Amino acid sequence: MEVTSQATLTAEHVEAFKKIVGEAYVFADTDTLQHYSHDETETLSFLPEVVVKPRTAEEISEIMKICNRDIIPVTPRGGGTGLSGGALPHLGGVLLSMERLNSILEIDERNLQVTTEPGVITEVLQNAVIEKGLFYPPDPSSRGSCFIGGNIAENSGGPKAVKYGVVKDYVLNLQVVLPNGEIIWTGANVLKNSTGYNLTQLFVGSEGTLGIVTKIVLRLIPYPKFDLLMLVPYRSLEKASETVSAIFRAGFTPSALELVEIDALRIVSQMVDSYVVPVTDDIAAHLIIEVDGNNMELLMSDMEQIAALTEQYEGGEVFFAEDAQQKAELWKLRRRTAEAVKIAGYTIEEDTVVPRAALPALIRGVKELGARNNFHAVCYGHAGDGNLHIRIKKEGTPNSHGDVVMMQHLRELFELVKGLGGTISGEHGIGLIQKEYMDVVFSHGQLELMRGIKKVFDPNNILNAGKIFDAGLQAG
Repeated sequence: MEVTSQATLTAEHVEAFKKIVGEAYVFADTDTLQHYSHDETETLSFLPEVVVKPRTAEEISEIMKICNRDIIPVTPRGGGTGLSGGALPHLGGVLLSMERLNSILEIDERNLQVTTEPGVITEVLQNAVIEKGLFYPPDPSSRGSCFIGGNIAENSGGPKAVKYGVVKDYVLNLQVVLPNGEIIWTGANVLKNSTGYNLTQLFVGSEGTLGIVTKIVLRLIPYPKFDLLMLVPYRSLEKASETVSAIFRAGFTPSALELVEIDALRIVSQMVDSYVVPVTDDIAAHLIIEVDGNNMELLMSDMEQIAALTEQYEGGEVFFAEDAQQKAELWKLRRRTAEAVKIAGYTIEEDTVVPRAALPALIRGVKELGARNNFHAVCYGHAGDGNLHIRIKKEGTPNSHGDVVMMQHLRELFELVKGLGGTISGEHGIGLIQKEYMDVVFSHGQLELMRGIKKVFDPNNILNAGKIFDAGLQAG
């Protein structure tokens, strides 16, 4: 059996949504539909038929009951910062914006937990808990605009993941509205839980295909008192990437270890008008290395030893950030890299991840692939955990989705990644544009298991249908 048909959204449906959330929060005008037709994925755009902005789980429940009954596609959306097309309403239907569920409900200082709604901006949440001396480490580059709910959907990471882990390592419990409108909690607000299947972790990273998260309970840790940051230039990309594995083998665990190659750095330096990092023709890449903790003397010793280690791998003169302003400027350069290179015409971003020691081979392979296929690629990202972002520019090719030639290039790239022991997404998700390559890393049997899970939660295939898998669901 295959479920692919969807009903037409009618004026009656729109009126029903208005009764649920209020007329002021249902939109069908051209400007609003256009605004919600895209995220940060390449240059793709798909118009929804209506945009609905609920305020509560109960309102979402009523909306989902209607859509499930009449088989109307629903696309949940967070901050619109995604890079895999997960929030693109490519089937039309209802775009369900979570922006009004934007309250931090409780910061529990005794148990080191925070309960939040999904529409809270990640950086706002981080700053709120910092005021209490607490720390929520996952920090994607878009933390100033992405929503914590979107981070849950994609299992986001960011620079701090190398030491502290990704979103899944902090989620204790979720309130979720299922496609049929039922509201459930997935677990308990406890640090250990071996009670049945782990539904909480199943929803984390499920890209809004199984349910809509409406409340989130996160664990927190004490905020580290000190951090130190340095930047190391390299004349060789491979030597820079070799250093990454060497640092960990030597017994150090930085709180961040980022790689930015010089082409990307040159572009972003011009965009943010910063000269804190020297950009010269003889430099191929920089490593940004941060350590943090509560003992400054120990941190200084670690940095000195790491700096000495970089020299063994032909690292250049180390630049130590002397104050908070220099640290902020370095991080601004790194966090705005993706935005800058996209503006410069590198429209396609991949999110590959390999074992750390395989980074040199991955970078070498990316450059060789670009040379063979007439595209230019720049590399940057979370080298400390092997998660390399690759931005591609090929004249006349603004999108990978639907472009037969580019799709073949990307298949070659992902086969390289698979051969190195890696996979095709470390933190951006599969969404709409990566689903064609799932067979590179999963067998038919594995994919059928995933389709079976989707069918259990969403038998009518209305919730973010066509993401991760094709719109049709094959019965097992």
